[in-house]
Amino acid sequence: MSDDENKPTAKVEPLRKTLPCPECGKPSHREHYPFCSNRCREVDLSRWLTGSYAIPVAEDEKKAGYEDEE
Repeated sequence: MSDDENKPTAKVEPLRKTLPCPECGKPSHREHYPFCSNRCREVDLSRWLTGSYAIPVAEDEKKAGYEDEE
């Protein structure tokens, strides 16, 4: 008998549910999470670096609803 035959087989459950890739909609893969491939991950990074994605920022704090609390 080999050592492999004596070991119990365990079913490993993933830690997260598989979600669709935010770029193409295919199921995501563990090594590229939350993307399905390195290509989709690089497409997303490229969009951030070229400014296609942006986090909105208020130009003036008073416009954003912040008041001086004095």
